[in-house]
Amino acid sequence: MSKRNLIASTVIGALALGSSAVVSADPLNDLHKEESKIHVDAAKSQEKINKLYEQSLDIFSEYRQVVDETENLKVYNDYLATLVADQQRGIDSLQRQIDGIEGVKRGVVPLMFRMIDSLEQFIELDIPINLEERRARVERLRDIMANSNVTTSEQFRQVIEAYQIENQYGQNIRAYQGKLDFEGTEITVDFFNLGRTVLAALSLDQKNAWVWDNDARAWQKLGDEYLSSVVTAVRMANKLVPADLIKLPIKAAE
Repeated sequence: MSKRNLIASTVIGALALGSSAVVSADPLNDLHKEESKIHVDAAKSQEKINKLYEQSLDIFSEYRQVVDETENLKVYNDYLATLVADQQRGIDSLQRQIDGIEGVKRGVVPLMFRMIDSLEQFIELDIPINLEERRARVERLRDIMANSNVTTSEQFRQVIEAYQIENQYGQNIRAYQGKLDFEGTEITVDFFNLGRTVLAALSLDQKNAWVWDNDARAWQKLGDEYLSSVVTAVRMANKLVPADLIKLPIKAAE
């Protein structure tokens, strides 16, 4: 082979090898690029998986919280149901009592009217201590019974209170001023009562004294032997002198 041909063959061979290397390098680069893309996509996928996992943990936590709240609410609802049932029993009991009160009222109201009538009769038969005041108290009771704004319990309380006041008249020693009607003459006197044992009267000039005779339902004039005792009795009741023994006309018990 000539020298020129040898050089040309060498150059052609070198170019062929170079061209082969370039052709061989292109698929490798593509492979590297694809691998890099796969790694990037894998990283993105992993990031999505991590986010989904975190979201699933949050959802699971919320689920457990909802389950716990549901259990707590169930327990609380059962507790409220117990309270409501107990309150209903209380309401039913109160309703039965209210129904019973209506029956009691139907029995109490006639009883109060009988008590007022008996009190009025007793006052008229009793010795006339504060007679006008006691009669006025009975009239107030009748007015209260006719007043729809006064409850039955308040009516009953005032009737009992009137009885208690009447009871005190038999226990107290009192002196008070008032009018005495003796033989058609009205006289201003100092009354003295020793409970219901004796009711006496003393003229303001302290010259005359009387005693109430409940059997005769009239005043009887006392003799002079009782005058000083009645004067002392009035002064004792007014706490002007200390208590002492006095002589008074008292009927013996039968």
